[in-house]
Amino acid sequence: MADLDLRLVRYFTVVAEHGHFGRAAQALHITQPSLSRQVRRLEQQLGARLLDRTPRGTRLTEAGEVFLPRAVALLRSAAEAAAQTRAAAEPSRLTVGYSTATIVTPAVRELRRMHPDADVRTLHLDRHEPRQALLEHRVDAVVTRLPFPTDGLRVSVLYDEARVLVVPLDHRLAGKESVTVDDLAGEPMPRVRGSDPAWAAFWRLEPRPDGLPVPDGPYVDEVEDKFELVAAGQTVAVSAAAPGFVLRPDLTSVPLDGVAPSQVVLATRADDRSRLVTAFRKVARTHLTGTVPPPAQQQRDDAGG
Repeated sequence: MADLDLRLVRYFTVVAEHGHFGRAAQALHITQPSLSRQVRRLEQQLGARLLDRTPRGTRLTEAGEVFLPRAVALLRSAAEAAAQTRAAAEPSRLTVGYSTATIVTPAVRELRRMHPDADVRTLHLDRHEPRQALLEHRVDAVVTRLPFPTDGLRVSVLYDEARVLVVPLDHRLAGKESVTVDDLAGEPMPRVRGSDPAWAAFWRLEPRPDGLPVPDGPYVDEVEDKFELVAAGQTVAVSAAAPGFVLRPDLTSVPLDGVAPSQVVLATRADDRSRLVTAFRKVARTHLTGTVPPPAQQQRDDAGG
């Protein structure tokens, strides 16, 4: 029986997810040669080649196709075993995940006030991580935006955020009171590398009423990359008007008419009925409303009042 190193198994799944050793190494914060060596070690342990290099990146071999779903299940099982063991030893720990431009502080403060003996932590998650982080027990609750895969999760809408068009200051649509999807005809929009199709369609406003395809802008990995392209005049972009939403000074936002809002939600594991998760669901509904506390209240909160 192969004595598998779970770290090597995880490296393989990240390469399979990105389809490229370079991007996978960047996501794992290790060098590409080191990652290649680690994957070769795993292949030696299994006695099978899992990945083939191609001019465009990597692809799974037949053995890799067989191993990948089992590798994902193995990692998930190991994470659940570790999390449940920690939960038994530390029954008063909760980790709240949150995505970019969502504010969880009011609910986290209230939970800490209600349960002073609990170890309540927060963790920022990338846009593609919420479901995976929950199922791997890296977090116990997530505040993020739809759409994302929700099977196996319990999801509750907390509040809506209007979607706005982001353009450079000298753009033809800058300064308008509002615009519609028809006004964006012919405008290229960035593509986020590795994004979920439903997520990408939501933020690119697809499909369009006229049935025409949206012109593709360059690929980006981070929000900052997207806004840099917009500022350079290469694309326009759609964003959520989040609490405290502040753009860089060379950009402006224009309200979008006739477009459904973005929904900020609380997600937890469907079968998690722990005391702290139940308590956090309750305080999130009352304290996470999509508004920023006024300065005086924020100062009292920061002072522990």
